[in-house]
Amino acid sequence: MQKPEFQEFDAVGEETLEAIGKADRFNNWMYQSIKPWCNGRILEIGSGAGNISKYFLNDNFKIRLTDIRENYCEKLSEKFGDYPNLSGIEKMNLVDPDFEKKHKELLCSFDTVFALNVIEHIEDDFMAIQNCRKLLKEGGRLIILVPAYQSLFNIFDVGLGHHRRYNKSSLSNLFHKNNFRVIHSQYFNFAGLFGWFFSGTILKKKIIPTGQVKIFNTLVPIFKIADKIIFRRIGLSTIIVGKK
Repeated sequence: MQKPEFQEFDAVGEETLEAIGKADRFNNWMYQSIKPWCNGRILEIGSGAGNISKYFLNDNFKIRLTDIRENYCEKLSEKFGDYPNLSGIEKMNLVDPDFEKKHKELLCSFDTVFALNVIEHIEDDFMAIQNCRKLLKEGGRLIILVPAYQSLFNIFDVGLGHHRRYNKSSLSNLFHKNNFRVIHSQYFNFAGLFGWFFSGTILKKKIIPTGQVKIFNTLVPIFKIADKIIFRRIGLSTIIVGKK
């Protein structure tokens, strides 16, 4: 039986995904930030409600979707089941003790594996990255986006079930320990730092306000320029791309 605290995380996570799902400009910005590093056969870890998946599918990438929760897998099937370039939907737990046995047919078969806002939810992040590596072909790329800066860890992180936040150095080290060569690193979403800190640390809100998400989404074109001006040297999220 699922523990009450996990049920709470699920409820907060689902509400957050729903709110962010409506932020089309923000989701497209995130997609465009990782798209240049994606090619060939692609696997998404933690597809959730499909907020990013739809951009890959609409751009005719051949992609397989996964999530740890059965109900999300069912929702993904309902949303995207008719896409000819969808190569499947799979329930996947990156730290399953029987990972290799359960996903034997997927090992060493992808050119690109990506996980956006997933690894911070996993206590054993080393094993998570290790199993991502097993899914890649030789020369394949792993793209990870996670929340940045442990100093920003607040009530939002607790409500979402985050174990930690990262910076470029700590996430790069995790890649290196798993024998990846880091080929790209950056921060993403400078403007988001202020809203996260104000609402989660100062106001101590438990859930990201829907109104705040709507305003942020409207201002994305300006925030994209801000990221370019500061050369992506600071931001609410960290992106690392590694090559196997």
